[in-house]
Amino acid sequence: MALVSAKEMLEKARDGKYAVGQFNINNLEWTKSILLTAEELKSPVILGVSEGAGKYMTGFKTVAAMVKAMIECLNITVPVALHLDHGTYDGCYKCIEAGFSSIMFDGSHFPIDENIEKTKELVKVCKKKGISLEAEVGAIGGEEDGVVGKGECADPDECMKIADLGVTMLAAGIGNIHGKYPANWEGLSFETLAAVKDKVGDMPLVLHGGTGIPVEMIKKAISLGVAKINVNTECQLSFQEATRKYIEEGKDLVGKGFDPRKLLAPGCEAIKATVKEKMEIFGSIGKA
Repeated sequence: MALVSAKEMLEKARDGKYAVGQFNINNLEWTKSILLTAEELKSPVILGVSEGAGKYMTGFKTVAAMVKAMIECLNITVPVALHLDHGTYDGCYKCIEAGFSSIMFDGSHFPIDENIEKTKELVKVCKKKGISLEAEVGAIGGEEDGVVGKGECADPDECMKIADLGVTMLAAGIGNIHGKYPANWEGLSFETLAAVKDKVGDMPLVLHGGTGIPVEMIKKAISLGVAKINVNTECQLSFQEATRKYIEEGKDLVGKGFDPRKLLAPGCEAIKATVKEKMEIFGSIGKA
């Protein structure tokens, strides 16, 4: 199956009151583990690529080629979107050229008029190419590729202005944070989410910083229009924990335990378990 735009899968999720997970990829192991889990569970999936991860994997063309080949070679039949996460204006065009099927333009740090102007241009380009486009209003807290946000809540009127441009989905800051949540985190602002939903209508909403948000909050967010939830840190933590355990138990010193395929296998299984757990919570299993 070829890569698809995220539009149809998110509209189905919105109508069915579940969410599709965006799981960020960092290398071949990450990509393979996520795709195999999605296929096993018959869940649609979005593979997220930050600009930093894209650079690490030698460029967006390499990433797109790897994902497309892997979908074919692993006989993946579920819908898969390859999505730029928190893209710059230039990064969006590079991903469009490289063959991504979905992009996010993060103009949240620009004045709203500039965010609107740049988003409007990208809407035209994406519509011509059949690519889904995510926009953002209100910075997401934490740090992503050197961009630090405090977790401000979005202005619902600004959200409406961006949604009216014809984007596919909207990430609105509602107190969510990238990375681990601090002990004094106040939780998601459902008041803001409800106000945004009221302004943007049927627009599928996106929840960034899905790692560490309590299950009941995730389910409430889905009931209020969230159709896409991003997960990255949690997969990194589970991979790290499983790999550390393998080395601390000295398994890398036994036989050919140092072989990278063996060394990385426990981490890959841990990623699969994390993705499965999230897909269960999001309600996307069996929805492909």
